[in-house]
Amino acid sequence: MPTIEPPVPTLKLRVPTMKPRARIAALGAAFVLAAATPVAAYAALDDPPAATPSGAVDRGKPYVETRLFFGTERPDGGPPVTEKRFLAFVDRQITPRFPSGLTIHDGRGQWRDQNGTIERERSYEVILLYPTSEAPTQDPRIERIRTAYERKYAQESVARADAPARVDF
Repeated sequence: MPTIEPPVPTLKLRVPTMKPRARIAALGAAFVLAAATPVAAYAALDDPPAATPSGAVDRGKPYVETRLFFGTERPDGGPPVTEKRFLAFVDRQITPRFPSGLTIHDGRGQWRDQNGTIERERSYEVILLYPTSEAPTQDPRIERIRTAYERKYAQESVARADAPARVDF
């Protein structure tokens, strides 16, 4: 026995029409807004950040924040870098170059190795802060840290991220 479907009601939408002059004015306004948006966006990138009521923007001095990411798995088949080994590396290689201080975070990371395989591993993030004026001096020190870890623990790389910061101690 065939089934009978109830009729589906249709809705007729009433779209208000614009007079030709209003339509042209609306299109003109949309064009002006669209054309001005990129200029305003680029100008905003150059503007200094607005001061907050607490004055936090004016606080601090210009620094560089360098973050280094150290993996712990060894692609050469050796044992993973333990916390004890990593902290010994910090004591020997990083602290002498940055005796004013640093921060270490435990982490989990993933990355694509030279063969295209996604590798997941326990990792450490080291954060270094130093005045912008010292960047040319600190850069070779940081590169020596990266190279020392790569060689000691057979790592393909130690990732580095640098960003400007305002720092107040």
